[in-house]
Amino acid sequence: MDSLIFAINAVAPIVILVAIGYILKRIGFVSQSFAKAANKLVFHVFLPTTLFLNIYNINDTSGIDLVFFGYATISILIIFIVTAILVMPMTKRGDRRGVLLQTSFRSNYTLIGVPLAVFLCGNDGGVIATLLSALVVPYLNVLSVISYSIYQDGKKPSVKKIIIGIIKNPLIQGIALGTVLLAVRMWLSDKGINFALQDIKPLYAVLGYLSDLSTPMALLMLGAQFDFAAVPALRREIILGVAMRSFIVPFVGIGAAYLIFGSQFQGAHYASFIALFATPLGVSSVPMAQEMGADHTLAGQLVAWTALFSVVPLFLAAFLLRMAGIF
Repeated sequence: MDSLIFAINAVAPIVILVAIGYILKRIGFVSQSFAKAANKLVFHVFLPTTLFLNIYNINDTSGIDLVFFGYATISILIIFIVTAILVMPMTKRGDRRGVLLQTSFRSNYTLIGVPLAVFLCGNDGGVIATLLSALVVPYLNVLSVISYSIYQDGKKPSVKKIIIGIIKNPLIQGIALGTVLLAVRMWLSDKGINFALQDIKPLYAVLGYLSDLSTPMALLMLGAQFDFAAVPALRREIILGVAMRSFIVPFVGIGAAYLIFGSQFQGAHYASFIALFATPLGVSSVPMAQEMGADHTLAGQLVAWTALFSVVPLFLAAFLLRMAGIF
């Protein structure tokens, strides 16, 4: 019951903020043009700042488990490759194929996943989940850029264009800058120089303000662009996306980890797997879809519907692993 309550509490703020955004649109406070402009701001400023700080604020890398990290990265890649093939007959629309592909592997790891890991396994779960975020957040963003690029305009994917898209993507740039400055900070620390951006308090405060705006703004604008009238035309894609994100991927990703490794992984590792495989589609997929010419309406629908249905896999995964003696 605790797991069910947590799952509901985890996704409820997402649903509520989307609902508020929708109400603001209905009463005329937010226009479609404002929502699109705000999404552009989220994609180019707020989210890159969040990713930058997530990477830069890592303090301890001693808990890295190569087998654990290896399983996470390889399993996501396998899901990506298999879905990239299967998504072809799912829809004829190239701008929807990329959204469906992204839905299969991109989770709401930072917003829901890390707090979930802390709830399931306390501080150990939080440490492992945070360490994994340093790998999977940039990894998921790179794969997301690729997923939107390979189906654009129905043309044959260009490796050069995909690489340029990755390099020019603001989210990737935020991650890269955070990685570089983290390396500099650690190098200075090894030399006995304890200096960090936190020491420049006005700058760090501004970065914090910008970062704090990313998720609520993205969710509010998702609600402002949400259109129930679009559901019938997207029904097939919505069902497929929800089935992948909320049922198939959690069963395969977490189940395979248990069958292959069993008790070799501890509860904190499985908590991170639940965060990675069972949480809903990441909110940032909507502004990214809008900026990269994909079907952002479908992306928005899938963020909302996977958030609603994610209560089921989150509860079942936590319950079954607890029954198995993992938690």
